[in-house]
Amino acid sequence: MPFAPDGHDAFELLDPATAPAPPYGSGSLSDLLPSVAAGLGVPGFSTALPLAPADRAVVFLVDGLGWELLLRHPEYAPFLTSLTAGSLGGTGRPLTAGFPSTTATSLASVGTGTPPGLHGLVGYTVAVPGAGHLMNQLRWQPPTDPAAWQPYPTVFQQVHAAGVATAQVSSPLFAQTPLTRVALSGGTFLGRTTGEERMDRAAAWLAEHDRALVYTYVSELDGAGHRFGVDSDEWRMTLDAVDRLARRLAEQLPPRSVMYVTADHGMIDIAPEDRIDFDEDWELGAGVALLGGEGRARHVYAVPGAAADVHTVWSEVLGDRMWVATRDQAIEAGWFGPAVDDRVYHRIGDVVAAARDDIAVVASRNEPGESAMIGLHGSMTPVEQFVPLLEFRR
Repeated sequence: MPFAPDGHDAFELLDPATAPAPPYGSGSLSDLLPSVAAGLGVPGFSTALPLAPADRAVVFLVDGLGWELLLRHPEYAPFLTSLTAGSLGGTGRPLTAGFPSTTATSLASVGTGTPPGLHGLVGYTVAVPGAGHLMNQLRWQPPTDPAAWQPYPTVFQQVHAAGVATAQVSSPLFAQTPLTRVALSGGTFLGRTTGEERMDRAAAWLAEHDRALVYTYVSELDGAGHRFGVDSDEWRMTLDAVDRLARRLAEQLPPRSVMYVTADHGMIDIAPEDRIDFDEDWELGAGVALLGGEGRARHVYAVPGAAADVHTVWSEVLGDRMWVATRDQAIEAGWFGPAVDDRVYHRIGDVVAAARDDIAVVASRNEPGESAMIGLHGSMTPVEQFVPLLEFRR
């Protein structure tokens, strides 16, 4: 048993193989749209989730709406809570987001119907192999060829090609982004500014077509969590607004329709005293060329020849509070899915560290905005990993 870094009590290292890897193929976000497509009768898709067929389907993704967070606040989400309980003709269950539990990764998993190891958006920021720098996969900076970075067709593209009227109803700002192109494109993009406009247009799209699939999205809950924390009045009031949007959409569904409400990740508040500043910690920084990922799910890229030493140090400093794995250990444990494409392999850190406890590894100088956030996500704990799959049929 190793000694703790402070020289006091010994601690037990967490085994990466014991991390609760998402059940890709049977209960994760990447299984949702293929199952919906199968229910629409699109050839080539099978259902990994027990979803009944429907002629028209809408997927409403609420950024940051974790399953456990929803269950904690029934008074602020009466309609959504009713679906978790199976009343009002609805059903509810949790799915897992996938690893890491972060927006770019999850949206790619939803849109392509493939796990992160295949679509390749394996973190908030990841190394561009051979380039010596990181790429932010949410903001797509610096620019990288989208088709080369993520070559798999989206489910939307395949459903549209099969003759199903397909649309995405989201902010006009997202119409031409690379992330939309690689994860959510296919059919018609309908830009609408407010949540109410998106719900109304999504319902209208379903009513206009005999067979239809539409995706719609809101981001405000995630923003409230990052800025104020999920234990804040601001977050709870935003949840109340999201609940009213979901009810608004459900009440407008035409016959033979189904609405699925889901999310990309949950969130957890991390106190200032539970944040370890990589930019001020010489021990964690030794031998590290690039620090990727985010506070609760780090990709650590070592200088040539230092990967084993970096893994040893990160394990000794953090291994009782984070699952600290080598790249191959994380892949073998299934963190990124049952397979990892060759083009994706070196995007994964030499060391991958996922928080089990209420801590985060921040970088105050290099990531000032992210380091100031109260609510964080990315790891495999239940509050971050479990997201709702709520169903309402008409």
